[in-house]
Amino acid sequence: MSNYLNFYIDGAWVAPLEPRQLDVINPATEEPCARISLGTAKDVDRAVKAARAAFASFSQTTREQRVALLEAIMAAYKKRYDDIAKAISMEMGAPITLAMKAQAATGVGHLNQMIKVLKEFSFEEVRGSTLLAKEPVGVCGFITPWNWPINQIVCKVAPALAAGCTMVLKPSEIAPLNAILFAEVLHEAGVPKGVFNLVNGDGPTVGQAIASHPDVDMVSFTGSTRAGVLVAKAAADTVKRVHQELGGKSANIVLPDADLEKAVSSSVVSMMRNSGQSCNAPTRMFVQSAQHDRAAAIAKAAAESMKVGDPTAADTALGPVVSETQYNKIQRLIEAGIAEGAKLVTGGPGRPEGFNRGYYVRPTVFAGVRNDMTIAREEIFGPVLSILPYETEAQAIEMANDTPYGLAAYVQSGSVEHARKVAAQLRAGNVHLNGTPMDISAPFGGFKQSGNGREYGEWGLDEFLELKAVMGVQAA
Repeated sequence: MSNYLNFYIDGAWVAPLEPRQLDVINPATEEPCARISLGTAKDVDRAVKAARAAFASFSQTTREQRVALLEAIMAAYKKRYDDIAKAISMEMGAPITLAMKAQAATGVGHLNQMIKVLKEFSFEEVRGSTLLAKEPVGVCGFITPWNWPINQIVCKVAPALAAGCTMVLKPSEIAPLNAILFAEVLHEAGVPKGVFNLVNGDGPTVGQAIASHPDVDMVSFTGSTRAGVLVAKAAADTVKRVHQELGGKSANIVLPDADLEKAVSSSVVSMMRNSGQSCNAPTRMFVQSAQHDRAAAIAKAAAESMKVGDPTAADTALGPVVSETQYNKIQRLIEAGIAEGAKLVTGGPGRPEGFNRGYYVRPTVFAGVRNDMTIAREEIFGPVLSILPYETEAQAIEMANDTPYGLAAYVQSGSVEHARKVAAQLRAGNVHLNGTPMDISAPFGGFKQSGNGREYGEWGLDEFLELKAVMGVQAA
């Protein structure tokens, strides 16, 4: 077992001010795979001071210097790519194939995209006699989750660096190892001391200290809506900018003119990928009543075809969920679905056959679900699909929007024009038509209680910039 007991502050690995340790659990074995230190508000203060001191010079670097820095980070990241993928697989249970092809790949994707954006981004514009200048927001605090860990780290760090900001990162204490490796990548790439700082810890201690710190100008949080509310409240007293990407309960409307076999089977695979641990997973499938039973049969076959297994095996489709806490939550919600009268099509409570340890969940499909059932309201964050019947298109849209969340939505139709008309009526920040995957050059974020602000591409860069008007730069 490896020990990662130091924090990265002011360009060096330093011991915590107060020794307090936590085992990182491998969810496939339920055994510790590493040990980290948990920081305190004093460690956060030390990191924020380093970031504040570095801001004066780093904020004045040129576009060309920041492009060169991102390119150096990209080169160093690629050298550690396999290490990052293996760490993610071990600490949060992602199948190694998914970790290699998708989880670790998001880091490359966001770095590539931000290098492209930075080269072309307009930081200044003159209107009349006034200069409109976009300048770095300042010291940023990042609080990131465990489900797509390096994705959410790089999609914050890369644009913050591109903007000229300095930062303090608190990754999830459940899956912190990839963040530690990324700090090593940044160090190797020559990120100036104090620009990037890493303090491990839990939300109530380190997260709270970051969100409330008076010298943090912006906090960017990705996680549950419940925790996001706490972050916003902690940040309110210092009137800092708050960016949040929160929970989801994404609707997937299968219109009658869609290819039902293709739409349902591909949606099941999409929803259960990463063991259902994606905030934008299409967990509520709406199917016209006349097609409901056939859709349930297709979903059953698709779910049962997904191999649950050891994350280190190349043919594993679904690994364990991340922790005992998550496993127990998912089990509670599956039991709630049964108790409230939803039809259990496949899966159900307990581990899959052949597993007596590890946080493995049976790929589960419910049919005949009503939109007022617990499994249709709460974010389950596991491989559990709800199929809801509808009569009319208008009813499907109404039910799809009947949720406090609004991160993503999905529409399946034989006509793209038809799908677009439905998409225009859905209250969600991202709408995927006919299984189109994520576009990391497009803005990512949600409506309603799924958060505020946008990440990815030029919109992600804009989040880390303040707008200044300088009057009188030209004669009237």
